Amino acid sequence: MKAYIVKSIGTADQLQLVDIEKPVAANNEVVIKTKAISINPVDAKTRDGRGVYNWIKDENPLILGWDISGEVTESKSPLFKVGDEVFGMVNFPGHGKVYAEYVVAKADELTLKPSNINHEEAAAATLAPLTVWQVMVDNAGIKAGQRVLIHGASGGVGHYATQIARHLGAYVIGVSSEKNKDFVLANGAHEHVEYNDLSKLNELTNIDFVLDAVGEKDITELSKPVVRGGKIISIVRGNISEEEQAHAKSKDIEAKFVLVKSSGNDMGTIAGLLQKKIIKSHIFQVFDFEQMADAHRQIETGRTVGKVVVKVQ
Repeated sequence: MKAYIVKSIGTADQLQLVDIEKPVAANNEVVIKTKAISINPVDAKTRDGRGVYNWIKDENPLILGWDISGEVTESKSPLFKVGDEVFGMVNFPGHGKVYAEYVVAKADELTLKPSNINHEEAAAATLAPLTVWQVMVDNAGIKAGQRVLIHGASGGVGHYATQIARHLGAYVIGVSSEKNKDFVLANGAHEHVEYNDLSKLNELTNIDFVLDAVGEKDITELSKPVVRGGKIISIVRGNISEEEQAHAKSKDIEAKFVLVKSSGNDMGTIAGLLQKKIIKSHIFQVFDFEQMADAHRQIETGRTVGKVVVKVQ
């Protein structure tokens, strides 16, 4: 089968398409014929030596990718049978090996694909909405009526965050570029603020929760509009300094970094939201499997609205 390996850390040109053996399922695993793959910023960061590279650098061959939608071709789990259409985030933050025509995965990291969406939409709705759900529900405990501020509201994670926060009953304020204002509002934000408009950002008050999906502002800056007892969660800055933590504590604000983890149970929840059209994947661009490097280059622009997806078979 065809798969992409990382020859060495560096640019997108380090992604090499090679022939390797098709995987075989072990107990409680399935083999998936890949239909679509979602590309995330962590993919590109890991490829160039950042992201989760240090956790998987000794794998040989090193195959990137975690977000998949496809069809089960072999099952050694009672959860799925051959022919089932499934989607999920495979073994994150470990070695997912999704950039391939066939992928082996733990069955309990997957769920059935809703019948009302295609494989591209399903692959898109894996790491990003999983991140949001685990951040907003499991960690932040968002409640109806709370004021939620989302930095990066037009991005891959951000556009799901807006929809899910609205679903949870929050009052949502989305921060993005002005050109994406209509997109952010259409996703359910009550208000939009341009990310360079310091005057409007400084006018924000009574924020209960801040989601940082960008990583360009430190905790001191992010905490300005947050109420005492509020929370700030970054999904991109894993190195919150002692000084930042001390500042947050002085304001009685909880500030932390959260890394998403694979979960079939949470994927089932996401599938339900997709089935009921409570959330929807916005796909910015679909690339062919042979265009994997181009998909990485697009993600690295930092200008993707919604998700980038690679169609495989």
